Amino acid sequence: MMPSTPASPTRGTLSAAASAALSAAISTAQRVPDSLISALGRFSIAAIFWKSGQTKVEGFAIDLIDRSVALGWPHLSDSAVALFRDEYRLPLLDPMLAATAAAFAEHFFPLLLLVGLATRFAAAALLGMTMVIQLFVYPDAYPTHGVWATVLLVLIARGGGTLSLDHQIACRCQHAQQIPDTYSNAAM
Repeated sequence: MMPSTPASPTRGTLSAAASAALSAAISTAQRVPDSLISALGRFSIAAIFWKSGQTKVEGFAIDLIDRSVALGWPHLSDSAVALFRDEYRLPLLDPMLAATAAAFAEHFFPLLLLVGLATRFAAAALLGMTMVIQLFVYPDAYPTHGVWATVLLVLIARGGGTLSLDHQIACRCQHAQQIPDTYSNAAM
């Protein structure tokens, strides 16, 4: 007589177990708050543009990751102008103007994103900048720029989330609209 082997699970049992595990994983993923996704997106994309902006200025540096701070009066670096003149060569823009505008945008809009103020506007501005970089500067970098565009489009579509100044302002405006104006009848 042959020794008996333990019964192996049937294909249907494995399918049911895999389906249940997949359903549980999807359910868990769906519980990730949109505000957490927005906050992570805001911080991540802001860091990318901020770090790029920091390479264009001298006299002022703030790097939260490296924990380095050099406060001074910022000015455009000579290498930034040379970069726009010799490598980027944007059509119709003077290299000095383009370098100045890029350095400003790469500092201003990330700050707005970090605090979640005018999130959709800031994300749209950086999406425009991403499109210019993709089309005129680094056309072969579409995988990277595609990821940036995706994050920025999520912020444009969904906003800054509850962990943003936009949300706080919207809540205050809604609250103010709900309060009846008790003084308007007093003058009559």
